[in-house]
Amino acid sequence: MTATPTTGPTTGTTPQLFLPRQAAAPEGPVDVKMMYVMHHAFRRDLELFAEAAAVTPAEDRATWRALARRWAVFSEVLHHHHGGEDAGLWPWLTAAADDSERATLEAMEAEHAVIDPLLTACAAGFARVTTATDPDVAAELAERLASGREALLAHMAHEETEAMALVQKYMTQQDWDHVVENNFDKKVEPRLMLAAVPWIGHELPRSAVDELLAEAGLPMKVIWLATRRRFERLDAVATRHVR
Repeated sequence: MTATPTTGPTTGTTPQLFLPRQAAAPEGPVDVKMMYVMHHAFRRDLELFAEAAAVTPAEDRATWRALARRWAVFSEVLHHHHGGEDAGLWPWLTAAADDSERATLEAMEAEHAVIDPLLTACAAGFARVTTATDPDVAAELAERLASGREALLAHMAHEETEAMALVQKYMTQQDWDHVVENNFDKKVEPRLMLAAVPWIGHELPRSAVDELLAEAGLPMKVIWLATRRRFERLDAVATRHVR
């Protein structure tokens, strides 16, 4: 379910979050910080996977298993994120946009379609590398991860630069919140929430973490405190050859 698009551009500006590696943060009335927070986590892990796969010895099963567990969280969160965009955000904006702007939204969906097979190939690579000690298997996965990184980095930069500009042009905060609630928040299973909270907050600037926790309230603070140490231990294993 999506809200009815507003007619015409909105006015006013809201301070926008700008995080490391972020391509753009178009000005406008809508606070879209969670979009940029998610992109920060995706970019962080894309770099980690590409770097770690290139140097982790094929016989180091423990590290490959830790990387595979990290990939499972990354890929599930990314699939959920793209699903919410395809089901709710892009259709909403398409109904409001003009013909030239719709080309950007069509490109967003087309880029998702290119990325999905890359993710599937990487998942298959992790399944193989955690049960084999063949350097060729590890090298093949490293190539797939590098290709996936380039495709996703280009997509996020495109989205931040052009698609978020359309969000700021056409949506109000109420519109945005409605789309997020019905296409992103309501569809998060408790199991995924427990995995995603420490994953999202990892290496996020402390000021951004504090802001998110203040807005989310006590339950999210409890999840963060209860899960982040375990996540950090897993991260230490996954990154042992790169940090």
